[in-house]
Amino acid sequence: MKYLFPILLVVLFSCGQKKSDDGQKVIVAYVAGWKNIREKHIPAERITHVNYAFAHVDSTGRIAPMNPKDAERDSLNFIKLQTLKERNPAIKILVSIGGWTHSKGFSDAVATEEGRKKLTQSGLEYLINHNLNGLDFDWEYPAMQGDNNPYRPEDKENFVLMLKSFREALDSLGMVTDTHYLTTIASGGFRRYLEVNNLAEAQKYLDFINIMAYDFYTAGDEETGHHANLYPNGNKKTSAATAVEEQIEFGVPAEKLVLGIPFYGRMWKKVNPEQNGLFQKGEYAMGLPYHQIYALTMTSKYKRFWDEKAQAPYLFAAQDSTWITYEDPESVKKKTDYIREKGLKGGMFWEMSEDNTRLLLKTLFEGLNPGMEYTPRITEKVPGA
Repeated sequence: MKYLFPILLVVLFSCGQKKSDDGQKVIVAYVAGWKNIREKHIPAERITHVNYAFAHVDSTGRIAPMNPKDAERDSLNFIKLQTLKERNPAIKILVSIGGWTHSKGFSDAVATEEGRKKLTQSGLEYLINHNLNGLDFDWEYPAMQGDNNPYRPEDKENFVLMLKSFREALDSLGMVTDTHYLTTIASGGFRRYLEVNNLAEAQKYLDFINIMAYDFYTAGDEETGHHANLYPNGNKKTSAATAVEEQIEFGVPAEKLVLGIPFYGRMWKKVNPEQNGLFQKGEYAMGLPYHQIYALTMTSKYKRFWDEKAQAPYLFAAQDSTWITYEDPESVKKKTDYIREKGLKGGMFWEMSEDNTRLLLKTLFEGLNPGMEYTPRITEKVPGA
């Protein structure tokens, strides 16, 4: 009970959900705090968890808003997200700490036992203040370079010690509130991440792990390629299935793995037309939300192709040599089949606002819940529904 400092003793509400485990596949939705959150447009009935992105570790080693000016905005957004429980009382609301550009404070903050205690206390205060169900750690990455973040070999051990500290503290709080508070992470979908960390030990303190099984090809690549293919094809040999298999190889139980699915794609221009642009030289142009890509598929300019080996679609516009990698309902269905066949915990996606058609979420929900139909609410616009 060492973490039950005075602020916790005056908690008069339960931030989490009562203890239960019905075996339901999880559907974890990231929402971006810097975007205009419209809670009425979020299909709370079709998701199990919302990860609010992001908080970060500030220069004092405490969990805080991404910028001081964001504090009021985040508070209002958490209030909006709590209203989702009116439609789905079982939904869990978490804050994601870190992300690509906000992971710079982790390594220094957890380098000492004193620092880990300080970070843990601030995390519990943050959870209580915003009435959250848990904490999601998106450290990108422990023990290796992310977005120019400080890192050290000792991160491997300190990452585990940080998770252990939070798990013990949340369990202590849960004894007071009769609640299980969640701890989750977003993990890298590549082998090097596993080699420099100890996920076999880390998973002991986690409810589940969201694998970022995407961005296999991105802005740094001068040739085209699938950024979230289910199976390997091409020079990189990367894939969602490979990421899952490697995490299991490194000691994570399959039932704790949540497969990440991107609700966005990536475009290259000036692409060699051979093989309809697949694995060809080109110039990276931009990322695109799925709903914009969906609109392009409705035009005659782009032709859709399917890579049978990779189980992934792509688009090519021959007239201007533009190529796009993305997810569509067919590829998402292949992934839900894979999740169920492999006994994984469920699916995660980045990010809610990237698909206002809800076609990808519809496929994800129906694929993980056989026999159930995704019926859009009046505030949603699902083509063909």
